[in-house]
Amino acid sequence: MMAVAAAQKNREMFAIKKSYSIENGYPSRRRSLVDDARFETIVVKQTKQTVLDEARAKANDSSLECSILQAQEQHQQEDKIPQEVQQTVGDQDNDEEEIRMVAVDELPQKPQEHVPSADDEDKETDAGLTEEEVVLQNAASESPEAEKEVVRAAVVVRLRDGMGSLGRILKAVETYHGTVVHLESRQSRSDGVQFDVLVKVDMARTNLLQLIRSLRQTQSFGSVSLLSENNVNVKAPWFPKHASELDNCNHLMTKYEPDLDMNHPGFADQVYRARRKEIAEIAFAYRYGDPIPHISYTETENKTWAAVFGRVKELMVKHACSEYIAVFKKLEDEKIFVKERLPQLQEMSDFLRKNTGFTLRPAAGLLTARDFLASLAFRIFQSTQYVRHINSPYHTPEPDCIHELLGHMPLLADPSFAQFSQEIGLASLGASDEEIEKLSTVYWFTVEFGLCKEKDEVKAYGAGLLSAYGELLHAISDKPEHRPFEPASTAVQPYQDQEYQPIYYVAESFEDAKEKFRRWVSTMSRPFEVRFNPHTERVEVLDSVDKLETLVSQLNTEVLHLTNAIAKLKQPFC
Repeated sequence: MMAVAAAQKNREMFAIKKSYSIENGYPSRRRSLVDDARFETIVVKQTKQTVLDEARAKANDSSLECSILQAQEQHQQEDKIPQEVQQTVGDQDNDEEEIRMVAVDELPQKPQEHVPSADDEDKETDAGLTEEEVVLQNAASESPEAEKEVVRAAVVVRLRDGMGSLGRILKAVETYHGTVVHLESRQSRSDGVQFDVLVKVDMARTNLLQLIRSLRQTQSFGSVSLLSENNVNVKAPWFPKHASELDNCNHLMTKYEPDLDMNHPGFADQVYRARRKEIAEIAFAYRYGDPIPHISYTETENKTWAAVFGRVKELMVKHACSEYIAVFKKLEDEKIFVKERLPQLQEMSDFLRKNTGFTLRPAAGLLTARDFLASLAFRIFQSTQYVRHINSPYHTPEPDCIHELLGHMPLLADPSFAQFSQEIGLASLGASDEEIEKLSTVYWFTVEFGLCKEKDEVKAYGAGLLSAYGELLHAISDKPEHRPFEPASTAVQPYQDQEYQPIYYVAESFEDAKEKFRRWVSTMSRPFEVRFNPHTERVEVLDSVDKLETLVSQLNTEVLHLTNAIAKLKQPFC
């Protein structure tokens, strides 16, 4: 629990504090998942740099105070040296010259002029506090108890002079009252370094910081790096491990879009703005386990829904993929989709749970890209409950519940598509900011604006197309370019937000898209794999042999059931 708390504090320390607006450097006026991810990458880098610079400056000030105290102590000792030397030498009948020579030898010498070398460049890169040490230092400074709390940390030390230097590491750990729990070495690939040594220690936080600084002062070591505290990599982005932790994934930098964007259809409508705020506050108050709040939609809101519903139903027969049409009909049969009224999220969530295990959670507006993608890993879709303005029924500058209900929900009830959506979410957990950008782009060109082949025809499955008839007709026409879906190229394709896309990606099938996506995800830099356990609603990080053995045991049980089922199907009829 302490490790999780530390990771969450780290997330808050580097959290985005700016709103998603052009004034703050947002790349466009209209918000989208792709632009959100790009904006977040830039802002997080700036925020991290500010936090790290402040912490390093603070650390330098502390070091300066220590240096001054040490210098004062040294001067006091120096004042005593001549008297002690005179007394010692006088007893031995040495002359005055010998006394002066001994005294000078004891005093600090003026440093010689230093010529910069490649080694100095290595030391400069290793100088100051790293991001991990800043997190550790902040945790230690919270209270005297936190400072003395024993944590488990992994430290990598690069040995220039071979294994002979290992004793110095162990002696330093002993000096700072630590315990070595694991020691591992391997040949180094770095120039000028013979071995890399991984040391896992149990040690008080403040002593751990002193240990790292002490080791860095030793010339025998090429560099010293803190990897983790309590087996949680403090540099990797925090991500939720249980569905309840999605309560911490509702970061909205811009709560009420109509208040900020003068081009928003509802900007001048005070009643509409008040309504948006009311519904947003309901979503902010929602917590894991709560029933989804019921929204009593107004006559105007139901009228807006009816206009869009009728147009989508008219166009889907010819242009939507067969999976979408099949689920749409099911929703009509169960009286969830009716023209006269907006569906409630709770009834839609119950429908999805029965079909694919997906559920819904109310969102106050556009979430950050990382938060939104993370929820998909738990088969949870964060959906808005507000409705677009009546003056613009066929277009909305940001997702509203009509977009979510007509665009996303039908396919989230399709098993293959639901699996694809969840795999995008799982891939986002612990991914770097740059990889979140790529995943958001893949999501944009598939889940939002994707096309697929069906009996030699191109059909739409993207929610942005199925809930916006203008772009739907453009996408399936001969005007844009249709490219085969390949995640590697899709992930870096520039996104157009001012007008219709010039390029759309066409999947052979959902199964083909999943296979290609899985192969691409395997090349990501994340140093661990994750899986979702539907029984516990928990994401498991597969980063140890024990966890892999548990998973293999579970898979063996599933394979046994599969084998038995196949054998019974092969039995002859009685």
